[in-house]
Amino acid sequence: MKYSKDNKQYHIGLGVEDIGKYVILPGDPKRCEKIAAHFDDAKLVGDNREYITYTGYLNGEKVSVTSTGIGGPSAAIAMQELTKIGAHTFIRVGTCGGMQKNIKSGDIVIANAAIRAEGTSKEYAPIEFPAVSTFEITSALKNASNKLDLTSHVGVVQCKDSFYGQHEPDKMPISYELENKWNAWLKMGTLASEMESAALFTVANYLNVRCGSCFLVVANQEREKAGLENPVVHDTEMAIKVAVEAIRELIKADKNK
Repeated sequence: MKYSKDNKQYHIGLGVEDIGKYVILPGDPKRCEKIAAHFDDAKLVGDNREYITYTGYLNGEKVSVTSTGIGGPSAAIAMQELTKIGAHTFIRVGTCGGMQKNIKSGDIVIANAAIRAEGTSKEYAPIEFPAVSTFEITSALKNASNKLDLTSHVGVVQCKDSFYGQHEPDKMPISYELENKWNAWLKMGTLASEMESAALFTVANYLNVRCGSCFLVVANQEREKAGLENPVVHDTEMAIKVAVEAIRELIKADKNK
């Protein structure tokens, strides 16, 4: 079966002419317009299912933003279809929950690897294969956060399929496993929990494309448990600025190669 229609990719509804080689991947479709506002001459080019896409320019280079919805399956579909029509560099921008007590609401977390506690990546690679980001993207994200004078942390994040398995593990039939593994991730220094990077990093390795991730820390349930200050922060603008600045750096570096 050919998964395309009128030379457009089946799920994202886009063709080669619609996108740039550099793509920012938020989960929430409503964030796409906000991200596109940082581009020059941005235009809406796709709107199908959870996949909203705007394309514009940064440093004279064509770039895009495509939403992926929640979780690994839809994120993997977006990456595969975008790669088929020419994209080669991806930065996921999203939100996360902090895990270590020094990770505060409003901080930026940059993932250099992800725990594969989800299902999508298992259909691409054996579980022994690590889900790791592309070093030059991780480096560009850290440089961007430093340039913007933001508090950022680089390290491992945990990826899961069940949001409520994280936040209400005691109510789940396998609470014993969820709680034991959560404590293990904490002891191993895991910075934060989110839902897409493990799939994206694994698929990127398979497709031989570049991928990195940065997140706004919305809150930290471990700080909450400890009675520490833990406001809920929803404004993703700083994480978006980090991703946009990193794309600019990558475009410049690529042109100098």
